[in-house]
Amino acid sequence: MHVQLTLVCDDARMRQDGKMDIHGIFNDLAAPGFPAKQEKMVLVTTVEWGRQDEGRIQFRVDLMTPEGRPSLSVDGHTDVEPWSSDRPPPRTRLILPLEDVIFPQPGRYQFEIRIKGKKLRGPSLFLMEAPAEAGGAPDQP
Repeated sequence: MHVQLTLVCDDARMRQDGKMDIHGIFNDLAAPGFPAKQEKMVLVTTVEWGRQDEGRIQFRVDLMTPEGRPSLSVDGHTDVEPWSSDRPPPRTRLILPLEDVIFPQPGRYQFEIRIKGKKLRGPSLFLMEAPAEAGGAPDQP
């Protein structure tokens, strides 16, 4: 098993023809202050399975803070079909909408995907404080 694709975006959808449409990929976010909240983002991950992988497989996704502590966790499962040599390997395409995600401080956040006792690296996000707007209110006489 290995991660074939992993990213964070604004929106992703599977099409009827089996292709995935992905919109608004990003790696950095700026916030006016911390803790910060991202109202909506989508984690996209594709895992390609090996011949020995089949059946119901549990997984866990953790968003790790810059200190390495989980700030968000999602548990789930996927069903993996047996792999026939005349077909492409089985893949799990995870499109995970995340809402109201809290980032306690600036720095690099890392998604980790845990499957079958293995820790797979997901995408990272760098959170920074947005510069203050120049100008502000005009002077009053």
